[in-house]
Amino acid sequence: MGELFALTCAIIWACAVILLKRSGETVSPFALNFYRVSVSSTLLLVTLLFMGEPLLRADVTLSDYLILILSGIIAIGISDTLFHLSLNMIGAGISAIVDCLYSPFTVGLAWLLLGEHLTALQLLGMALVMAGMLAAAGHAPPAGASRRQIVIGAAWGVLAMFTLALGIVIAKPVLEHTPVIWATTVRQIGCLAALLPIAVVSPKRREHLAVIRPNRDWRFMLPGAILGSYLSLIFWIAGMKYVEVGVAAILNQSSTIYVLILAAIFLREPFTRRKAIASLVALAGILLVTVG
Repeated sequence: MGELFALTCAIIWACAVILLKRSGETVSPFALNFYRVSVSSTLLLVTLLFMGEPLLRADVTLSDYLILILSGIIAIGISDTLFHLSLNMIGAGISAIVDCLYSPFTVGLAWLLLGEHLTALQLLGMALVMAGMLAAAGHAPPAGASRRQIVIGAAWGVLAMFTLALGIVIAKPVLEHTPVIWATTVRQIGCLAALLPIAVVSPKRREHLAVIRPNRDWRFMLPGAILGSYLSLIFWIAGMKYVEVGVAAILNQSSTIYVLILAAIFLREPFTRRKAIASLVALAGILLVTVG
């Protein structure tokens, strides 16, 4: 079941990326992330209330709360802001290559911090997924981008993937004994509690807070936030809960292929033979990870 959740997360996230790419053309990285967290926190709280689940649970320790909040700050507040910053600087093609580091970072940290191990078949699957991602993402740098800009943007992207992996790995022990929706809600609210003061005291607070008011940008931002920071987040956490972190991370990585397919359909980006072959290689890797 965990594998299915992880793959569903990848598909939903790919849809969200298309919308968030359009949003990033007019909204700053921090403002976009602040908006996403605000929307998803509200939706998760409503979901929790609808389910009759309390936010404060007697069977959860203070340490569990703090770990989930820290996980949210690292993997959502920091990582997603860096992701949007990197995407704006280096473009989707190079960003897709950098995003491939998410799986090895997660597998490595899970091995280091949690003692997780993958089978030989799953490691082979991971290699195939990585090969497919790298082959599919082989695009030229964006026009007019300087070498310095590409290096800095890629560095932000690497840091975004590392913090994303670190944030979910440290939360894994808590996820194993807590409800999915509750844990997801605590992470989001913890992240929002950290982002809100920054938005208020920032010299650009008008820009950051303006995204909360309905405007034309919402046509891409709102569905992007619902898909990317609500639905995909729930499936992401569920996948991490019910299967080993390393396996879930590899399956999550397949989102890059789905992004390429959706970009060809909705953004009119060419889906070349190279991308098709890369997709088949990556899908073969996903199958090995799933059955391994």
